[in-house]
Amino acid sequence: MPSVKDLLAQVKKEIREVDPAQAEIDGSRVLFLDVREADEYVQGAIPGALHLPRGFLEVQVEGVVPAKDRPIVVYCAGGARSAFAAKSLQDLGYGDVTSMAGGFNRWKDEGRAWETPRVLGPDQRNRYQRHLLLPEVGEKGQQKLLDAKVLLLGAGGLGSPAALYLAAAGVGTIGIVDMDVVDASNLQRQILHNMDRVGQRKVDSARAAIEALNPDVTVVTHDMRIGADNVVDLIGAYDLVVDGTDNFPTRYLVNDASLVTRTPVVHGSIFRFDGQVTVFDPYVGPCYRCLVPEPPPPEFAPSCAEAGVLGVLPGIIGSIQAVEALKILLGIGDPLVGRLLAYDTLSEEIRTFKVRRDPSCPACGPDAGEIVIAEYDQLCMPHTLRLPASIS
Repeated sequence: MPSVKDLLAQVKKEIREVDPAQAEIDGSRVLFLDVREADEYVQGAIPGALHLPRGFLEVQVEGVVPAKDRPIVVYCAGGARSAFAAKSLQDLGYGDVTSMAGGFNRWKDEGRAWETPRVLGPDQRNRYQRHLLLPEVGEKGQQKLLDAKVLLLGAGGLGSPAALYLAAAGVGTIGIVDMDVVDASNLQRQILHNMDRVGQRKVDSARAAIEALNPDVTVVTHDMRIGADNVVDLIGAYDLVVDGTDNFPTRYLVNDASLVTRTPVVHGSIFRFDGQVTVFDPYVGPCYRCLVPEPPPPEFAPSCAEAGVLGVLPGIIGSIQAVEALKILLGIGDPLVGRLLAYDTLSEEIRTFKVRRDPSCPACGPDAGEIVIAEYDQLCMPHTLRLPASIS
C-alpha cells in the first residue's frame, strides 16, 4: 500500500501549484479557498478567503462556489491538504484550480498580508448550526444577520411571529414600535405576549419575550406614535422595515419615509380569513401608493376589531414577512418585489399577483415631485389591500 508521501507526490503530478508570490499577484481575480480546520482558521487567514474545511469540501463546495470556471487558489497550513483538495475540485469539474505551495505558513513567513478573521463563538455555532449548513447562509451570512438592524412596526398579530423568528434567526438588532398595552383580547393571536404581562406596555412585553429567546439580540423599544416629526429618523436608523401596521395614515407615512431613506419595507396585512404580503423596495418595485393611491371610504374598510380575524392567520403572514426579511438581509432568493402574495385560509390557496410600478405615482413615479412627509387625516383601519386593476 502506498504511503501518504507517495500519494501526495502522485497527486502533485496531476494538479498545478503556485507559490505565494504568484498567488498574491493573482489575488484580485482568484478566490482563495482555505481548507484548514476551524481552530487553525481562527488564528489567521488570507483576507477575503473562503473557509471550507477539507472534510466538508466535496459535500458543500458546489453550493458555495457554483461557478466551476472561477479561478481558485486552495491553501492549507503547509500545502499537503490543499493538494488533495485541488485534485478533488478538478474531479468535480472545476477547471482553474491551483494549490498554494507552502500553504498559509509560508504566506505568513514571507510577510504577506493576513488577518484574524471574525468568527462565531462556540455557543453561536451551536445555536445557528442549521443555518451554517446552508451554503446560501453559512458563517458569513449568519454574521450579516447578527449585524443587521430590523424595525418592526407593531408588536401585535403580525409583529409577534415576525419578531420571534427574526430573533431566533439571529438578527442582531430588532427595533419595535408600539404604544399600546397588552390586553387579554390580544392573546388569541399575539403570541409575543402572555397572561402574566396583561397591562404591560407591549414593547416591554415584546422585549422580554425576545431576550428570553436569544441573548444575541439587542431589542430597541420605541413606545411612541409614528408621526411626520419622527418617521424619517426612525426608519433611517434601520436596514429594513417589517410593517405590521393596520391604518392608512401610518402606511402612507412609512411609504414616504422609506422612499426618502431608500429602506425596503416588508408589508403584511390581514382581514378575517385572508392575508397578503409584498415587498416595497424603493425605486426598484412599486411603492404602497402605486397599489393604493387613495384610501377607500370607511364603510369599505372595517378594522379587525369590527370584522374579526382567524387567530392563526397573522402567524402565517407574519412568518412569511420574516422569510422575506431574511432573504433581503442575506441577498438570497427572489423577494416579493413587484409581486403580492395572497393567502386564503378557508380554501388553503396561495396566489401571487404581479404588481407594476405606476408611472404616474405621485411618490415614486419619474415625474414625482419632492416627497413631503406630512400627517394624514385619521382614516379607517383596513387590514388587506383592495387589489387595483393594475395588478394581474
